[in-house]
Amino acid sequence: MRICLILEGSYPYVSGGVSSWMHNYIKAMPEQEFVLWLVSASYEKQKQFCYNIPSNVVEVNEIFLGDALKLATPKRRKVSFDQLEKKAVYELMSCRNPDWNIIFRIFQEDKINPITFLMSEEFLNCLDILCQTDYKNADYAKCFYTIRSMLLPLLYLLGQEVPRADVYHATCAGYAGLLGAMGAWKYECPFVLTEHGIYTREREEELLRAEWVDPAFRKMWIKLFYMLSHLAYDHAASVTSLFSQALETQVELGCSRKKCRVISNGIHLEQYLDIAPKKENGFIDIGAIVRIARIKDIKTMLYSFYELNIRIPETRLHILGGVNDQGYMDQCAELLKEMGIQNVFFTGIVDVRKYMEKLDFTILTSISEGQPLSVIESLAAGRPCVATDVGCCRELLEDPGDELGSAGICVLPMHRMEFADAMEFMCLNKNARLQMGAAGKARAAQTFQHDTMIQKYTEVYYEVSRYGRNRI
Repeated sequence: MRICLILEGSYPYVSGGVSSWMHNYIKAMPEQEFVLWLVSASYEKQKQFCYNIPSNVVEVNEIFLGDALKLATPKRRKVSFDQLEKKAVYELMSCRNPDWNIIFRIFQEDKINPITFLMSEEFLNCLDILCQTDYKNADYAKCFYTIRSMLLPLLYLLGQEVPRADVYHATCAGYAGLLGAMGAWKYECPFVLTEHGIYTREREEELLRAEWVDPAFRKMWIKLFYMLSHLAYDHAASVTSLFSQALETQVELGCSRKKCRVISNGIHLEQYLDIAPKKENGFIDIGAIVRIARIKDIKTMLYSFYELNIRIPETRLHILGGVNDQGYMDQCAELLKEMGIQNVFFTGIVDVRKYMEKLDFTILTSISEGQPLSVIESLAAGRPCVATDVGCCRELLEDPGDELGSAGICVLPMHRMEFADAMEFMCLNKNARLQMGAAGKARAAQTFQHDTMIQKYTEVYYEVSRYGRNRI
C-alpha cells in the first residue's frame, strides 16, 4: 500500500513529540510505502532534516508557505466564475462552508493562479460584499490586506501538485487536512485524519493571545481554522484521536461520531522497563523532556523551580530537548540569569532512556497537549510526573479505570506556586514518589504498547481501503 503522510511543521524538521512518533511509526511498517507531503513555513527555517529518513519512504514533497509571497505576478488573465463558483469562492473568503469540490476544481483543474485571483474583479466583488455584511465599520484597506494574507497560503496549497497514493493520512486538521481532503478528491481514494491535539482549539488559543492579529479581524482568523477542521472532518473516512475526551471534542466540533475512534500513543516499552532507580547523590534531580517552545511554558517551569530551589536547595532541573523557538530560548536564558539559579541545565537533544537513570521524577508545564509521549516514557521508566492538567495528562497520571493508583500530580496550567508545591511534595516524600513510579510503570505496560498502536493504524488503512472514499 502507498500511504501519503501529510505533516505540518513537524517531522522531519523538528525533533521530539509528534516528530519522534512519526519516525517510529514509519519504521514500524516496513511493508508499506510512504510518501511524505510536508508543509512548513519557509526553507530558510527548515534547511535540514533532524532524522534519517527510513528506506520505506519512497518520495518526499516539500511545501514552503513562504514561497507564496514569491509568486510572480502573471500576465493578465481574466478570471470569470459562474454563479455556483462565485458562491463557493465567497464562502471560502468568508470562512463559511464552501463547496470544496468546486474549490478544488477551480485551483486544481482550471489552474487559477493565486495572484491572478487576488488581483481579479471577482475577488474585489466578493470582498465588497464581505465588507458590507460582516465588516461595515472596519477599515477597507485593512480588510483587503487581512483577507488577502489569510487566503494566500490557502490558495497556494490548493494549486500544489498532488502526489499519488492509495491512502492520504494527515496528522492534523489544518493545512495538512486540506491537502488530505484534496488528495482524496483528486484520486478518489480514502483520507484518514489523526489529531494528536485538537488543532482548532490550539490555533484559537494562539490567535486569542497573538499581538499581530488586528482585533477587528481576530474572529475571522479563528473562523478560518474552524473552516479547515470542518473540511477535514467532513472528507475523512476515519478520524482518530489519542484519548476519549479528545474524541468528544471532535464530535462537539462537528465530526460524525461514526468516523471517530481512539488510538492511544504507544512506546517501545521494553526499552524503558529495565531503567534502574536513580542512585543517591545528595540531590533531587528533576527532568523535563520537552522542546523549547512557548506552548511548553518553560518560563512557568523556571519560576516554579526557582521557588522550589529556595525551599529545597538540593534540587536540580534538567531540561531535555531541542530548541524550536530561539527567541523564546533567549528569553528563558535571560530569565534564568536574572533569577541567579545555577543548577538548571539545558541539555539539548539527548538519549532520554539513558538520561532517565539520573532523574528522580519529571515535570511538564505545557499550556496545551494531546497525549504527551514524554509523560508515557517517564511512567514506563518508573518516574512519576508533575504535569499541567491539559490534554489527557490527568488520565495518564490518575486513570480512574485501572485501579493502579496515582502516577503523579496534575496542576492547573500557569499556576507557579501550585506547581512548586507539587514538586516539593515529590521531593519530600520518597516513598510516595516510588509508589507513584511503580503505578506509572504498570499503567504504561498495560495500555501504551507500540505494537498495539501500529496494529490499530494498519487496520484503519485496510478498512478504509475496502470502502474507498465512503464513510466507515
